[in-house]
Amino acid sequence: MNKTDITKVQDYLRRTFANASIRIVPRPKKDDSAEVYIGEEFLGVVSVDDEDGDRSFQFNMAILDTDLED
Repeated sequence: MNKTDITKVQDYLRRTFANASIRIVPRPKKDDSAEVYIGEEFLGVVSVDDEDGDRSFQFNMAILDTDLED
């Protein structure tokens, strides 16, 4: 993901989830994805999909059982 993609997707996620703390950070040695954080908490990975000439982005987030414990 290039800087323009990261900025657009980050702005979209911030608006959609009403949270200005969301940030997207490029991944070292990967140019097809970036990491998503709220503050210092890692949320998941956003990937670019250029299949069939249509550009889209996919956000993947895993929720562990331990994350659900109070």
